[in-house]
Amino acid sequence: MIISFDLDDTLIPGAKQFETEKQNIFQQLTGQEKIRLGTLILFKELRKRGHSIYIYTTSLRSITGIKLMFISYGIPVDKIINQQRHNSKLREQRTMASKFPPAFNIDIHIDDSPGLKIEGERFQFRTIIIHENDKNWTTTIMEYLYKAQK
Repeated sequence: MIISFDLDDTLIPGAKQFETEKQNIFQQLTGQEKIRLGTLILFKELRKRGHSIYIYTTSLRSITGIKLMFISYGIPVDKIINQQRHNSKLREQRTMASKFPPAFNIDIHIDDSPGLKIEGERFQFRTIIIHENDKNWTTTIMEYLYKAQK
């Protein structure tokens, strides 16, 4: 299964605040962004179960920068879709959506935006919406995936 994750306010704190993974000295010196506590264990478990992990963000971050950030945490990702890739693909398909996981063969997208859940229902793609105060967010995801695979 291909699972994608949003960055801002889902895996990286911004307007929404949550606990983050501890950074090593390299990450601190290079100014890497902090990622949500639990991300390391979750990604390793998803990989162990044979899932592919994508990052799908409509931010203007570079693909290389995102890739390096996750590698610095020891959790490489399979594919990164940023604003440029998103715009290019949706222009080809003539689709207007803030995110459109089916265009990238994504099975489930994980985000913080309730609006994306509405788009998922409208455009028939699956989402898991994670709330900033959900301390068990990784369990929320794993339970959903378990049910989805039945």
